[in-house]
Amino acid sequence: MKRIHTSPDPILGGWLVSILESAGIACLLRNAYLGGGAGELPLNECWPELWVLDDADESRARRLVDAAVSAPTSSAPPWCCSGCGESNEGSFGSCWHCGAESSSAPIGSG
Repeated sequence: MKRIHTSPDPILGGWLVSILESAGIACLLRNAYLGGGAGELPLNECWPELWVLDDADESRARRLVDAAVSAPTSSAPPWCCSGCGESNEGSFGSCWHCGAESSSAPIGSG
């Protein structure tokens, strides 16, 4: 069993578990609920840890985790809603404020 990743973000840990499991790699997320011990225990000792059960899967699991963590979240530019004029991140398909679909030009294009 090998530890391949640790992070203060338990949601990231859960996402990485799903990536590895979908690739057929057996893994375990330790310390997922230890955040409440922060202060009584050293902070980094409370962080969730991703472990691969089979040592033979370590290098493939590290490649998958590294690719997932370093991947850009969105390459789409921010856009301005034609319904209400609100600025929206490029990853949003609809306006967070009014719900209108993304059909506006990118911010700064006009």
